[in-house]
Amino acid sequence: MPTLPNNPVVQTDLQTCQQQFHQRWNHLSDPHVRALAWLLDAPDLLDPLAAQWQGKVASYADADLAAWLAELEQTPEKLQALHRHIDSLPSTRLGLYAEKLLAFYFEQRRMLVAHSVQVRASKNDTVGEFDFLLRLDGGLVHWEFASKFYLLETSGVSLQADDFIGRDMADSLGSKMQKLLHHQLALSQHPASQPHLSEAVVAAQVLMKGWLFYQDQQHPAAVPGVSANACRGYWCTLSDLVLDETTVYHLLPRQRWLAPAKVALADVSSPAQMRVALSQHFAGDMSPVLLVSLRPESGYGLETDRGFVVPDDWPERAAALRSLSR
Repeated sequence: MPTLPNNPVVQTDLQTCQQQFHQRWNHLSDPHVRALAWLLDAPDLLDPLAAQWQGKVASYADADLAAWLAELEQTPEKLQALHRHIDSLPSTRLGLYAEKLLAFYFEQRRMLVAHSVQVRASKNDTVGEFDFLLRLDGGLVHWEFASKFYLLETSGVSLQADDFIGRDMADSLGSKMQKLLHHQLALSQHPASQPHLSEAVVAAQVLMKGWLFYQDQQHPAAVPGVSANACRGYWCTLSDLVLDETTVYHLLPRQRWLAPAKVALADVSSPAQMRVALSQHFAGDMSPVLLVSLRPESGYGLETDRGFVVPDDWPERAAALRSLSR
């Protein structure tokens, strides 16, 4: 039975997140199993020891994960159960997909007490929703989960969590955490929650996984609250993007953003083909796209790097937004 580690392992910076993942999990081929492996084994996005998070950041480890994932992928009935579970999703939102994967894992590991429990004070008054109620070390624990992808905006004098902003500029790492800490994690204390709880919640924490993206691969000094081992990428404007003529590329669809990519070589693009694809995208759509660089191995392209390519006006708009919020 997996347990919470007393001292989470600190992963070194000697390997990239991609190198680490391919070394441990490249034998996995099913995309849902690979995504689940990344969710359960990826470095934490946040520093659980940072004072600003008030001890409310969860860290998780499963010593039997490799054996469990291998059995999941190699047992047809279990793999089919996972696919049915994912096929029941009401939407293709990445956050919902990641949450559904974890729900499957927690249920299979006999940790899940409840998932996505909506709490209402009255018929028209929704107080909030429990992402996960889990049985951990004998107690009832409330976990809020988030899978996030933030780009660092560096126009400020000193960097902080709010300088990591979403690609669509709808939120920031700081604002997301404040909402989680001061609203969602307090849900078990609300009177309307009590009918949903068979016993007192012993801990309420945030489990956050994701990737952080830095302009032109420049990694400034540590940002308070952010893990030094978080998975990293780059971001750059379309005009500033330089493609390596010796590398092949792929635009990742949103539901494949979690784990480092493993792409059939028939689906990769040359630099020339990728320039055309990017031009076509930004001709009609101003949303950033996630571009991965790949190295060929055994009939596949394995991700070596990833970055968000953004419209040329994105940095100016991001800087203006951060200036206002500061």
